[in-house]
Amino acid sequence: MKFKVVLEKDEDGWITATVPSLPGCISQGKTEDEAIKNIRDAIDLHVCV
Repeated sequence: MKFKVVLEKDEDGWITATVPSLPGCISQGKTEDEAIKNIRDAIDLHVCV
């Protein structure tokens, strides 16, 4: 499955990743790559649970 991911930089410089179609599925990382890796893990947990 593919999900749209929204990346936003917060005031502390961290990248926040959210999935609009999965309410509550949120993660973050210091870099875009880290945020994307973390949101993939969050999506897996959100969908499998």
